Amino acid sequence: MYLKIFSVLKYFLIFLLSAVLYIPLSAQDMAEVFGRITDVGNQPLPLVNIAIAGQPGGTVSANDGSWLLKVPADKEITLVFTFVGFNTEKVKIRLKPGERYEINRRLVESTTQLPDFVVEDKQIRYSNLNTLDPKLSALIPSASGGIEALLKTFSGVSSNNELSSQYSVRGGNYDENLVYVNDVEIYKPFLIRSGQQEGLSFLNSDLVASILFSAGGFEPRYGDKMSSVLDIRYKRPTRVAGSVSGSLLGASMHLEGSSKDRRFMYLMGFRQKSNQYILKSLETKGDYKPSFTDLQGMLMYEVNPRLEFSFLGNYARNYYRIVPVTRETSFGTINEALQLRVYFDGSETDRFINYLGAFTTNYKPSENVSLKLILSSFQTIESETFDIMGQYWIGQLETDQGSDSFGEALETKGVGTYLNHARNYLDAVVSTAEHRGTITRPASATNWGLRFQHEIINDRLNEWNMNDSAGYTLPSHQGIPGEAGNQNNITLQDVVKTTINLSSNRLSGFVQHGWDAQGNSGQWSFVLGTRFNYWDLNRQFLLSPRGSVSFKPEWESDIVFRFSSGLYYQPPFYRELRNKNGEINKSLKAQSSLHFVAGSDFNFKAWNRPFKFVAEAYYKYLDNLIPYEIDNVRIRYFATNSARGYATGLDLKVNGEFVKGVESWASMSLMSTREDLEGDTYINYYNDEGERIIPGYTTNNVVADSAVISRGSMPRPTDQWLTFGLFFQDYLPKNPTFKMNLSLLFGTGLPYSPPGSVRGRNARRMPSFRRVDIGFSKQIAGRSRDNGQTNLKGFMRHVDDIWISLEVLNLLQVSNTISYLWVKDVNNRQYAVPNYLTPRQLNLKISVQF
Repeated sequence: MYLKIFSVLKYFLIFLLSAVLYIPLSAQDMAEVFGRITDVGNQPLPLVNIAIAGQPGGTVSANDGSWLLKVPADKEITLVFTFVGFNTEKVKIRLKPGERYEINRRLVESTTQLPDFVVEDKQIRYSNLNTLDPKLSALIPSASGGIEALLKTFSGVSSNNELSSQYSVRGGNYDENLVYVNDVEIYKPFLIRSGQQEGLSFLNSDLVASILFSAGGFEPRYGDKMSSVLDIRYKRPTRVAGSVSGSLLGASMHLEGSSKDRRFMYLMGFRQKSNQYILKSLETKGDYKPSFTDLQGMLMYEVNPRLEFSFLGNYARNYYRIVPVTRETSFGTINEALQLRVYFDGSETDRFINYLGAFTTNYKPSENVSLKLILSSFQTIESETFDIMGQYWIGQLETDQGSDSFGEALETKGVGTYLNHARNYLDAVVSTAEHRGTITRPASATNWGLRFQHEIINDRLNEWNMNDSAGYTLPSHQGIPGEAGNQNNITLQDVVKTTINLSSNRLSGFVQHGWDAQGNSGQWSFVLGTRFNYWDLNRQFLLSPRGSVSFKPEWESDIVFRFSSGLYYQPPFYRELRNKNGEINKSLKAQSSLHFVAGSDFNFKAWNRPFKFVAEAYYKYLDNLIPYEIDNVRIRYFATNSARGYATGLDLKVNGEFVKGVESWASMSLMSTREDLEGDTYINYYNDEGERIIPGYTTNNVVADSAVISRGSMPRPTDQWLTFGLFFQDYLPKNPTFKMNLSLLFGTGLPYSPPGSVRGRNARRMPSFRRVDIGFSKQIAGRSRDNGQTNLKGFMRHVDDIWISLEVLNLLQVSNTISYLWVKDVNNRQYAVPNYLTPRQLNLKISVQF
């Protein structure tokens, strides 16, 4: 095995050396243009598009406004500068071979009442990455807020829980998504069971400069997950600035700045959240005490133009405590309307404390070579403790609207008690050392990376459930406790009691090469590369080649066609290794997903405004799958490679200026994902009348015959046939300081089944998810968009904007279902009681930027 690794590394280094020594013959015919782009206030503008008129490709400005572009020599060309909300600039130049020419530009805001929206980003248009404006995350109305709330409106992305920042992509689960901040991989807590516990995600939108997202077919430089990648870049501030905001759900503030010579830069962000106001509206009444705190900081120091050091640090503390009192839930059908009443004793206390530190060294030995070394460490300390007893009554409701007792319980269908206990403690440390490098040339770029990761996980689990109905512990055993010969001891369900200590190492790396080529009929762009991964716990070596091609034909229509494919492995992490009994499978192998993604990107104009239409069709063949079950946001794995399956679908998205000057979008996805489990057989028992025996329903339960049945292909837990997302912005035409933002999500029902049911696994469907959130905002003070002048005096003149917003969450008052509580009567008949999400709520928010 180790000889195989060294052999791969040898070829990896040979490829790398070849890439470094390669010098294109056409370099002598090129010149170089560079500079810095600012606004009228001399503040840097990142993500400005710079391109040669009439030619594909180009570049974008960095966070400090700087940019660099290789251009043809001995030829007159026109450089075009475009950016959201600013007038387009054009500059004609003619340079000699090898000449370096500086162009600094100060862009002026467009004269429209609101900034113009620019649809196209030339640098990423030829890839599977999508851009997202981080400023919009402060506008979207949402119970959880943040960047993830915007992602949930994208095509291919699905979420049925407004209390959680987690999302699934194209049939994958929450653990299949990569998240990076400045090339540092971000992890999340392990023991989270519900969105109520989750608190704040790592991503602080106040600190973000740029967002890239891919729903599949991504490049080798991104890691070993099967579904998606979210690539975040934090700001590089050049002046002192900040913001403060507060709402009924929490508060946040951030501060940024730099030294006079701009060699030292800093970013600081603080967030405090308490969703107590939201949780009190849930059907389970009680004393909720959630408190979520997040502190992030980033320091950057530029020793010289070639060498820079940076440090990213994070401390997060999520505390959740509840003392439940009562719950009342109505469910069932018109013909059989039921009601569950529960009276609770006990409490739950959860703590999740996370630390992250990442030290990065950036070194540029030459203009076209960039080298990076990242040392990082993540630690999570988690505890989950609860003892909650619920005494419940299931009653049948009067459904006759003419009756005086309409809606009241007429008959008791079941009475019982359940007791849930847990003392779970986890401490995990993930430390990494990683090198990344890039070589750029006029029409190509080579990237490589090598990463070593060490993991230490200590986990203590002790949890169980007990169900009792009408004095019988379920499953019930006839007889008197203590009587000889009777198996009537109390039986506990879902018992997990174990101590796990793991220490392991991973080695991974990648190399990729991208280049552009001009054909007779259009512009071509290619990316080819591969990743490797080795984990010493299961001793599995993986090699995953990936590639993509895009083509922009020389048509009058502005359209790009793309195709990507690759083998995406996901080596198991700790959660996949542990089964529902708390046992570890150290021989568990990586899951794999073979991607085929074909898409098109079409820019057009409607109502004389810019729009973009993106369509992607995909097919993913899934092998060595680890089956799992989802309850709320908790994923419980089988810890066996016992399934194979597929995911296929179509993603459509149109975005542009539905309202002049502001960006909105609508997306729709069609998707099917299924799996076939090994050994998914069950036995049907029949009585002498030929009826299938169903405990609790059939009267004759004497077995006369039986048959073994295999389930075959079945929906995966994330199988959602149709999703639709909408983010819409509007304003008063004569007074753009009055704005409206709307978020709409729809998704057909997800599969679910009774716990432990092989026969009915994922055979039922939850109701469709429907949610509309709307927000109204007004600028009450700040700078005018016309002349940049402020209407504030004294110290307040430093304030750029003050906005006040009113949000209506769950505008349509839809009772969405996130999971089910399963209760039984003495006849072992199960009832699925829906756990509903939040009803309509109001949220008041004020934000100040300076």
